Amino acid sequence: MNHRTDSRLPVLLARELFPPLAALVILILTEWVARGALTAGTLTGYVLPHGAAYLLAWAFLLLNWLVLDWLFRRPALAVFLTACLGCIPAAANYYTLQLRGEPFLPWDLSQLSEAAGVAAAAGIQPQPSMYWAAGITAGLALGAHFLYRGRPAPFLPQRLAGLAASAAALAALIFGVYLQPAVTAWLGIYPDAWMQDRYYEWYGVITGFMTNLTNLDIDGPEEYSEEAVNAALDAVEAASRETPEGNFSLPETPGEAPTILYVMDESYWDVTELEDYGVTFDTDLSPNLHALQETSASGRVYSPSFGGGTCDVEFEALTGYSVAFLPSGCKPYQQHVTHPMFSLPSWLKSRGYQTAAVHCFYEKYWSRNTAYPNLGLDEFISLEDMREVEKVRGYYWTGGLVSDASMARQIIGQYETMKAESDAPVFLHAVTMQNHTNYNAANYPDEERVKVLSAPAGLKASTIGALEDFATGVRDADAMLGTLVDYFSQVDEPVILVFWGDHYNPIDSGYDVYTATGYAGSSASDPALHQTTLLIWTNFSDTPVELGTIAAYEISPVMLDLCGLEQPLFFEYLNLQLKNAYRSCTGGVTINPDGSVSRELTVGQAEWNKNHWLLEYDLMFGEAYALARMGLTLDEES
Repeated sequence: MNHRTDSRLPVLLARELFPPLAALVILILTEWVARGALTAGTLTGYVLPHGAAYLLAWAFLLLNWLVLDWLFRRPALAVFLTACLGCIPAAANYYTLQLRGEPFLPWDLSQLSEAAGVAAAAGIQPQPSMYWAAGITAGLALGAHFLYRGRPAPFLPQRLAGLAASAAALAALIFGVYLQPAVTAWLGIYPDAWMQDRYYEWYGVITGFMTNLTNLDIDGPEEYSEEAVNAALDAVEAASRETPEGNFSLPETPGEAPTILYVMDESYWDVTELEDYGVTFDTDLSPNLHALQETSASGRVYSPSFGGGTCDVEFEALTGYSVAFLPSGCKPYQQHVTHPMFSLPSWLKSRGYQTAAVHCFYEKYWSRNTAYPNLGLDEFISLEDMREVEKVRGYYWTGGLVSDASMARQIIGQYETMKAESDAPVFLHAVTMQNHTNYNAANYPDEERVKVLSAPAGLKASTIGALEDFATGVRDADAMLGTLVDYFSQVDEPVILVFWGDHYNPIDSGYDVYTATGYAGSSASDPALHQTTLLIWTNFSDTPVELGTIAAYEISPVMLDLCGLEQPLFFEYLNLQLKNAYRSCTGGVTINPDGSVSRELTVGQAEWNKNHWLLEYDLMFGEAYALARMGLTLDEES
């Protein structure tokens, strides 16, 4: 070996080591950006116990670097693009976690620009980790430029062979590992359908994102056919003839097509339940709710979501479709409600109703601006359309969030507008925002905030402050409920108001409020953290009805059943399912007819569940054979 060759050995060795080391650095940056911070606990709690997931992510970045390097022969560019491949989704992950409590998922690619706009409006700013990532990436790129400067250009066959080999290895990783659930399970990577944030924490943003690509496909029931759909609906008609009585009923009926109001209140549940667990507040938080429960139908909604995913709950309530049948973590509004389909609003439209939605956030968020029309909602009043609304809780949200008091005025104003424009009955669906996570005592002035007078030992001061923030929102939601009932008690037509909360949230740091009080356990899968408050009030009956716990997808069938209104066959099926099989089957948890909880379906329950998916698939993805049986057509839907 001559002296010249010997002197170049360190450079050649550095060039060989640079790609795997650069990929490792970029992987660290990716996780730093995605999580906002890296600690020793990140290594011991997440990385080491799930090492295979991070090894796959490292291999993914390394192979991308090699492909880019063989393709362009510009090492600095390969570093930059590889870092972008890791860090841009990581930044999106950070923002989506802040905005909705869920990580960055493959279907979010369809509205990256909208999410960026919402993040800016919400006051979510770049984090120090993002600046550090940009600086370190620039340093890596500069280092690559000087390290590989003067590298001999390969012959074209050698370059093509290197590119082909790298691309083949990358394809093998993606299609042979990431997109093969059996392989990832063998590596210890298990799906976590109902806690995607935990899934990403365990397995990292790259592996989390790539394995979620398997959820883009919808596999229909094996037995799906027109004959199978008709057989299921024939059974519904026969059962309805044999036992026409429903699950619930009021002695009074509206007598004419009633106004139907849906109000889904952000993060709402009756926090005064904590008073049975050692927490006391300085004021009565739910006087209207408690009074109305004595003269209305009330119970609980089993929500498919925890800590985010408002649109999943909304989707279930408006359609009767269960997200449990859809790929884990998917967002139906973004991915599947892309064409007109059956829903409560579309059914009511076919019966002469005028329909509208009111939501005090940006119209493009969760793609409501495109999903709502496909569900039969003809008008959508969003934050962009609202003027002179009161906003609160500006500590986390720049400019604040529209208050529930303002939402009551928006709902009443939209109702009056619709009645002035047409004599047709009204269906109005509203979604609030005031009590959206995150919670902090600083969100309200001290004199406006509800105070916690006593609480079990072990709760941090910040957690107490966060609970006060949340309780203040519950108090204001109750006041909104009172305002709406006061107004609609006076109108000269029958009115049905359905009021419920979409999901529970962590309050401050994790589950401390729930575990310290004994209200629930330390897992988002705890059924206690999925049963939000439900009230169905009418101005034509004061008979109390105990609804118990029902699934979010049962809200519309139960509402029609309770008030003696005409039901589409699909909703009749769901009411029969509620009566004969279970009250809810959501997120792997079944609420049985007696209210008990189980994790497994009986043979009979499984048959009802299978037919629910058969009908849902038909109406969402299939040939919509059930539409004609319900007196609807796709043309009518649009």
